[in-house]
Amino acid sequence: MSTTDNQALPTQPSLMTSLMAGFDAVTNHLELILFPIILDLFLWFGPHLRLKELVVEFTNQIGNLSGLDTPEVSNALQLNRELWLLVADRLNMFSALRAYPVGIPSLMASRQPLEAPLVQPVGWEVSSVEGAAVWWFILSVMGLVVGALFFVLVAQASLHGKIHWQIAIGQWPRSSLQVILLTLFIGILMLAISIPGSCLITALTLTGLPVSQISLLLFGAVALWVLFPFLFSAHGIFTYQHKMWTSVRQGARVVRMTLPKTSLLFLSIVVISEGLDTLWRVPAENSWMSLIGVTGHAFVSTSLLAASFIYYRDATRWVQRLIQQSLMVESKKLRERIT
Repeated sequence: MSTTDNQALPTQPSLMTSLMAGFDAVTNHLELILFPIILDLFLWFGPHLRLKELVVEFTNQIGNLSGLDTPEVSNALQLNRELWLLVADRLNMFSALRAYPVGIPSLMASRQPLEAPLVQPVGWEVSSVEGAAVWWFILSVMGLVVGALFFVLVAQASLHGKIHWQIAIGQWPRSSLQVILLTLFIGILMLAISIPGSCLITALTLTGLPVSQISLLLFGAVALWVLFPFLFSAHGIFTYQHKMWTSVRQGARVVRMTLPKTSLLFLSIVVISEGLDTLWRVPAENSWMSLIGVTGHAFVSTSLLAASFIYYRDATRWVQRLIQQSLMVESKKLRERIT
């Protein structure tokens, strides 16, 4: 390609412009942050769906197995049992409402609070493994469906500068279906990655070789490398109303052709989100000051999502212009050869 062609190349979308535009969009539509605030308040003050009885029964059965009565094994089992019980005390299955890859952001889903100001949340125990699976499935689907509506509204606010509830409600069922299909696709992909990787790590761990830790890091790097192109897999569903597979392919192409800047975008999102989450978690879970953290997290996470939509739209336009320009150059060269 000639120097003139290089000079005519369009510029890539600005990372800082996208972030600022995302925060501006949410500032102009603060009603969007009600979605994560309501979810966090429910997880904080609402009933907790717990698995403690199942965990206690499971740990007791493990402890009663024959051949595990040596002091070393007993001490290890006791430590594991305490860790499992500590997790079970905080585990709230309603946190599955914070679904992935499309869902409503939540601070309390990761914090798993045990207490709330003035009240003690009611605990509901799940009595069977089958019941836990059913609850997890129902709550996950609910989280995906409500999350789809949230994504539709954030996409409207960030890309069009206004929210049209009637249009959003009309797009909601189709978007929800595509999101569920996308979740199944990503789940199958992760399963295909995790099964051979977990078998390899388990085999190396049983040998007692120190390479097991290295293999774990290597497995994480491979999983990240495989899944990174799918970071924008859901954005096409809400930006251009694509079907699931079209959105996945379009998102992967955008990531591949804008890899350095897209990597910087998501690194910035992770740093901003996780850094501020540390601040939001400073107040005690039974303090009303945590409301500040809930509100701040809702605003920041929604703004970062809006910024990702703006960047995705601009990056898609840049990729399309680049492809069109490349086709024009190749067509020009072909005509020159013919003549």
